[in-house]
Amino acid sequence: MKTSFFSLVLSILFLTTACTSQEVTKTRIDWDSWGVPHIYAQTTDELFFAQGWAQMHNHANMILELYGSSRGKGAEYWGKSKLDNDMLIHTLGFEELATEWETTQDPELKAIYTAFVKGLNAYAEAHPEAIDEQHKVVLPITTKDVNMHSMYVVFTRFIGGNDLGRVQQWPDMGSNTYAIGPKKSTSGKAMLVQNPHLPWWKEFLFFESHLNIDDKSMYGATLVGFPGIAIGFNKNLGWSHTDNTIDNADTYELDVKDGGYLLDGERTDFIASKKVIKIKQDDGTLIDQEIPLMRTVHGPVVNRKEGKVLALRMVGLDKPNAFLQWWKMINSSNFEEFETSLKMAQIPFWNVMYADKTGNIFYLFNGLVPKRSSGDWNYWDRIIPGGKSSDVWTSTHDYADLPKLKNPTTGWLQNANDPPWTSTIPTALDPKDYPPYMAPISMNFRPQRSARMLLEDDSITFDELVAYKLSTKLEFADRILDDLFTAVDASTSAKAKEAKKVLESWDREADADSKGMLLFYNWARKFNVWKSSNYAEKWNFNKPNTTPDGLADPAKAVQLLETAAIEIETKFGSLDTPWGDYYRIKYNDKNLPANGIDGSMGVFRVAWAGGRDDTNMYVGGGDSWVGIIEFDTQVRAKVLLSYGNATQKDSKHNGDQLELFSKKEMRDAWFTPAQVKANTVRTKTFN
Repeated sequence: MKTSFFSLVLSILFLTTACTSQEVTKTRIDWDSWGVPHIYAQTTDELFFAQGWAQMHNHANMILELYGSSRGKGAEYWGKSKLDNDMLIHTLGFEELATEWETTQDPELKAIYTAFVKGLNAYAEAHPEAIDEQHKVVLPITTKDVNMHSMYVVFTRFIGGNDLGRVQQWPDMGSNTYAIGPKKSTSGKAMLVQNPHLPWWKEFLFFESHLNIDDKSMYGATLVGFPGIAIGFNKNLGWSHTDNTIDNADTYELDVKDGGYLLDGERTDFIASKKVIKIKQDDGTLIDQEIPLMRTVHGPVVNRKEGKVLALRMVGLDKPNAFLQWWKMINSSNFEEFETSLKMAQIPFWNVMYADKTGNIFYLFNGLVPKRSSGDWNYWDRIIPGGKSSDVWTSTHDYADLPKLKNPTTGWLQNANDPPWTSTIPTALDPKDYPPYMAPISMNFRPQRSARMLLEDDSITFDELVAYKLSTKLEFADRILDDLFTAVDASTSAKAKEAKKVLESWDREADADSKGMLLFYNWARKFNVWKSSNYAEKWNFNKPNTTPDGLADPAKAVQLLETAAIEIETKFGSLDTPWGDYYRIKYNDKNLPANGIDGSMGVFRVAWAGGRDDTNMYVGGGDSWVGIIEFDTQVRAKVLLSYGNATQKDSKHNGDQLELFSKKEMRDAWFTPAQVKANTVRTKTFN
């Protein structure tokens, strides 16, 4: 009996241990109360399968709409409104390029895409009820869809966005980032600010996730529909991206002659082909529309007019492994490994700002800069006239050629979409050391505010850095109000003097309760902040953060203030109407007071307008993902995904972080096992 009893006990213990071990090794998603998936896996395939599942859980209909559109079949699926987008995709040759990429991509990246797509499809198969009928036509998703969607976003929205006229509606495209070294940090630990500014819709929405494999814990965000982490951190290091002042797409205006185009004065044949696009009609039937396609040695023809064509040339078409580079960046443990990842030179756009646990900070003017035969920034930042073969570049600068700065003596680095030269002040990078077409020379009010906050604080705490990130103080107001007040005092305008009293009491911030911001905003729009001739002293590279200054025409400035005041008083009844009464967040079912504005007036906390009606203006984009990280023994991080981590209609996370945005608050990033366990609301496991 004793032997049987002990055998039974041992059997039970064995089975219990085996079951426990099996549970531990299962891939799982711990969902927290903000809808963030904390994914645990034993292999890379399992990890990306689970991330695909998690993205589909939070964004199924959005992902299918994005992928269907990026296939160039939007008109076939959803009607004529998508036709122009389809024509652009086929004009740029993305379908053929995706096929090429699928054969040349690194096997490691192919495996990541395959696992990610399996996760997307597995969720769709398991939860058909989550998918709207109109989007089911896109299923199943393929790895080619991931490639085509990445091409669509990277090439038509960023690299070629200006040339294609597809970013004009963004008042302040870009981002902010800080890297604070031990010298400047109260704790003696490096700190990092991640803060991209993108529209709050469709392909620009971010997805937040926490990826855990082996002993690596990786946290951050990527755009919806993309695998991995594009802006992130681990226990050792982190980075952020900002849009850089890089010109890596060129539009050429070519003369047409006898059915061809002129190159160096000689007629040259177009490379001609055609595509047939299907267009869904109101009754559900499909009709075919043939579109002619033409290419030149410069690139595809994107526009035609009488006697001329426009051809577009972009970098990066031969760089299929950008997402592998991001994966290697987030897996890096130190600066040397991280820099090795950067040297892959697969990511064609976006500055890189870096900080790590050992105290290093680093800035890179990252991207693929064409090697040009001659010419400065102004020569290339335009439609290139004529057809000179010498203007057709064929290679890009190596990593070694790019502006970069590590551990500057100032102890800090910043970028707010300004050129690399003002990444720290006093400046440490000299534009004369680089080709004249590398980047422009300028510093607008937002990067000036960015630098000023750091210049005025010799010892920055983590909480102070959070406050700086959320600051709505207007650099332009600090710069110009003294001159405007002097001009008002010298005038005879009673209304301008009344407006002056309001502006004197104003806190010079764009907070929801700020009284005077609405009046100043109305005046500043009329004044035209961007116009250099409006200032008595123009911007000067030798005084990058204190110019421009003064009023070139004080009398006109007073007249504009008088007009602005009359308009505000007439429309709102009071010159000191709180900013948040007018500026609102209207998203999903939320309608909340907003803070911030576009960055043209030097607000660091960007929230630019996306629409307005008779009574209100509404936020359309700006602060999207925000991460503030201190690399101490244990990483400390505050984060915010402004619009929430889901777009599914029935998800409580569709807009659930907007109240924090409205209150200028952030939330803790649950990064350690104990933090995740304490905040897990449910778990999904995979066999």
